[in-house]
Amino acid sequence: MNDRIEQDWTAVCELDDIVPDTGVCALVKGTQVAVFHLAGEDADLYAIDNYDPHSQAAVLSRGIVGSVGERIVVASPIYKQHFDLRTGECLEAPELSVSAYRVKVAGGKVWVAA
Repeated sequence: MNDRIEQDWTAVCELDDIVPDTGVCALVKGTQVAVFHLAGEDADLYAIDNYDPHSQAAVLSRGIVGSVGERIVVASPIYKQHFDLRTGECLEAPELSVSAYRVKVAGGKVWVAA
């Protein structure tokens, strides 16, 4: 990696630390980020803010992963709003959307860009 990439990416855990179809919470540059690993041949990884603006609690990493139409989402464990894992958009209230982050696997570790 070059210096620019190393500054932008943070290693958060080993890929094997995330049970497929679940999420974990990681601290990335002072922000709680929910990182999700979807089951499949490829390591489908997504990261959004862990903070649920509806309930005002840091709980999205504990939500249920699924789909609404073509969108891959997590349902907040408190009020069940759906957040698109690709964009962070809240399907029920777009004005309360969260940030989405780039994620990659390198050397068996999960890296999040922030």
